[in-house]
Amino acid sequence: MLQVEVRRPNRGDIKAMEHFFRFVITDTFAKEGLADLLEDIEQEIDSKNRYLNADFETNGEQRYFLIGLLDSSIVSCIEYGPSNALIREATDGRLRDVVEIGTVFVHPDCQQQGIGNLMLNIMYLTLLNKGLTEFCLDSGYSRAQKIWKKKLGEPDYVLQDHWGSGVDHMIWKRRLADVPVIFSL
Repeated sequence: MLQVEVRRPNRGDIKAMEHFFRFVITDTFAKEGLADLLEDIEQEIDSKNRYLNADFETNGEQRYFLIGLLDSSIVSCIEYGPSNALIREATDGRLRDVVEIGTVFVHPDCQQQGIGNLMLNIMYLTLLNKGLTEFCLDSGYSRAQKIWKKKLGEPDYVLQDHWGSGVDHMIWKRRLADVPVIFSL
């Protein structure tokens, strides 16, 4: 069983987090067949760095990250914050006041080992401890959509062909009380 330490990031983690974002996002785009979309990759990396900075600048009030470490190396992260513009627009503002779970990344060498489940379960508990009762989540990556469908069921909103012909964007809204918690690692 993997011994993953989960904690809040600190300013000393910034460079490692930036490297982690770049590595995972570049790998994800490549596996999605999108490695040539260099500008989109850079925009995605920049948005994650901005989210991380918002966490530090507001002491977790604007964005709230958790990181997972294995042998002192970052192998996963997850965050929550306000729903993104795409979610708000696609739902005509219905999810405007629902927090979004995002930046759910697991290092490619550590995937399929339960680390994502661990991070998700800890985030569910974090939201509950903060008095929140629901969340939303979105995904445009086809590989991730399969995982989210398995964990959360069918999406509540599907933006057909949003990223091109046959490439949909999906949005889920769930009550925490209805989400199965998986404690296996």
